[in-house]
Amino acid sequence: MRAKDEVADTWPDKAQASLRRGCGGGRPPLQTVLPALCVTEIVSWGVLYYAFPVLAPQISQETGWSSPVVAAAFSGALIVSALAGIPLGRVLDRRGPRRIMTGGSLLAAPAVAAVALAPNLQLFIIAWLVCGLAMSATLYPPAFAAVTGWFDGPQRTRALTTVTLVAGLASTVFAPLTATLAHHMSWRTTYLILAAVLAAVTVPLHALCLRAPWPARSGEAAADLDAAAARRPESAVARTRPFLILGLSMALASFAFAAAVVATVPLLTNRALSSEAAAWALGLGGVGQVLGRLGYAALIRRVGVRARIVLAYSLGGLTTLALGIAPGPVALLIAASMAAGAVRGVATLLQATAITDRWGAQSYGALSGLLSAPAVAATALAPWAGAALATLLGGYPALFALLAALLGSAAVLAAGSVPGKTTRLPDQ
Repeated sequence: MRAKDEVADTWPDKAQASLRRGCGGGRPPLQTVLPALCVTEIVSWGVLYYAFPVLAPQISQETGWSSPVVAAAFSGALIVSALAGIPLGRVLDRRGPRRIMTGGSLLAAPAVAAVALAPNLQLFIIAWLVCGLAMSATLYPPAFAAVTGWFDGPQRTRALTTVTLVAGLASTVFAPLTATLAHHMSWRTTYLILAAVLAAVTVPLHALCLRAPWPARSGEAAADLDAAAARRPESAVARTRPFLILGLSMALASFAFAAAVVATVPLLTNRALSSEAAAWALGLGGVGQVLGRLGYAALIRRVGVRARIVLAYSLGGLTTLALGIAPGPVALLIAASMAAGAVRGVATLLQATAITDRWGAQSYGALSGLLSAPAVAATALAPWAGAALATLLGGYPALFALLAALLGSAAVLAAGSVPGKTTRLPDQ
């Protein structure tokens, strides 16, 4: 796989020598970046995100804490992640992802252990807030910044697709795994085991395999980026109407997708599925994400920037509605879950490429942090708000109908999210 040749040619001899060294001293770092990110993203998403909707009912039952309060703790983590992601994006542009993602992994494992060991609700909430800091440094935004910084053109699209394809299996692997562990032991022991897996896998991979020279720190490219950073061109872009519309559209869609994911297990258990079967249905939604991402390269060749985001959010509304109203049988519910997952898979890649499709690669980390903040905040509110809305509306089918309507609104807004050429920043 070829990286940015035009940038590599300007790197000093020491950087090029480093480029020839591999993860642990063998293969070239850019050959190890993608495998490492694929593994760390699937584990980080699985432990920090997808384990929660499976364990949340058991946490409430064993502790006596109400479901909305437990969900609010998780929501708090996502809000912290959204806020921390803005300054981290600027650091990523200048320093690269290795230290940030390694530090995030070093923080994530003890934070998850603290969630498991929390003796009261107050410490449980604090532990989740610390998990939020770890999320901002380990989940998609820094991984996407890493891929955008190290790869260019078609290689960038293929690399982003590869990372999200594999990470899309996080729910497929960790939802059933978490349900199996929780069936045989307490939620606390389950989270301790997951914390150990997180530490053993992600810390060494981030530390050893993200060592390629960061383009923004080399020669004239570094000086140019420093000057651009001083002017903060992302501030001008962030004030434009298309950027604001895009942010609102993605926030609505993110809320709907996240609320549907968290509500899938209770929706299906209310239809007489066992918790294990419901967890498998949620997990197979991850297979749907992979299938959706497999078709993304073909989609971008045939459909323009504006049309593909409108199409994705429209299909998201239809699949969410189908999952909410389908009474059964189990096979139909699983098919609906997989279809909804396929749309979520495409939506993830749309968010990953939204900046470069519209404004180029310069200041990707900073712009991505600004764009993703409202989306992550909306995602943060989704677990608590979804549970509250389901109660208010009289059940999960009505909730899914509302979420489908929100996705339809996001599709309408997204039509105005493409800027004119005058607001495009030059690539690095």
